[in-house]
Amino acid sequence: MQKFIGTGVALVTPFKEDLSVDFDALIKLVNYTVENGIDYLVVNGTTGESGTITQEEKQEIIDVIIKANNKRLPLVLGVGGTNTALVIEELKTRDFTGIDGILSVAPYYSKPTQEGFYQHFKAIATATDLPVILYNVPGRTAKNMEPATTLRLANDFTNIVAVKEAGNNKQQYYTLLKDKPSDFLIISGDDDLALGVVLAGGSGVISVIGQAFPKEFSTMINHGLKGNNKEGYDIHFKLMNVVDSIFEENNPAGIKTVLQELNICSNSVRLPLVKTSAALSSKIAEFVDNLK
Repeated sequence: MQKFIGTGVALVTPFKEDLSVDFDALIKLVNYTVENGIDYLVVNGTTGESGTITQEEKQEIIDVIIKANNKRLPLVLGVGGTNTALVIEELKTRDFTGIDGILSVAPYYSKPTQEGFYQHFKAIATATDLPVILYNVPGRTAKNMEPATTLRLANDFTNIVAVKEAGNNKQQYYTLLKDKPSDFLIISGDDDLALGVVLAGGSGVISVIGQAFPKEFSTMINHGLKGNNKEGYDIHFKLMNVVDSIFEENNPAGIKTVLQELNICSNSVRLPLVKTSAALSSKIAEFVDNLK
């Protein structure tokens, strides 16, 4: 799946001060990322505040991004949740024209067993012909999908093509890289570990910070894919502090503060999320100022 190699970005959903979707800012963000080296876009993932987006808004967001992207980059749509039946219903009823794959987060809150994870993603894989990227993010879902489960899914279903692994666990990455099928992609979901994962054999990243600094971050990942260790880490160290900062309080409030400093969109988020604190906002503003 060549189209998912390199740097993908998990797009935020920009909001106006009244918390309606800011479609002008969304178009600006799409153009900014497309024109600065990003390889594919992820729409309505968890960084897009999918938990507080209505189905009507989701379709509007998809339509606007498809039009703004104008077939320049592959598009991946977030389709996941903790109710397997509802996920299947969306897969069977939504129009996926213009969408190249889906990213499906591991069920959250319910804390399924490993067999539960397997059966959930089996149901998803058999309900769609689209390429499926699994998304393991135990820091948010409260349960880790173990490498054995991910690899079992990779081996059993041809349209499960990749995992976005975001366990922030180097050993888990190494196990996946060592034992994966040859054509299965290990994609980093941890911005701070992404370069190391790629240098170890990973296929790239689905990044949060990459939408703010697309040129720098995609260049770093390309160095990793070519095995250019020093050149990659030169950029990694340059961005390291801001990567830490954007996750200090919550995501996507942190990245939206960065994007506000870059005049791309406001830092408004929907409850239960709140804007970054004054102290963190100041720290982020200083970093962006220095980078400019």
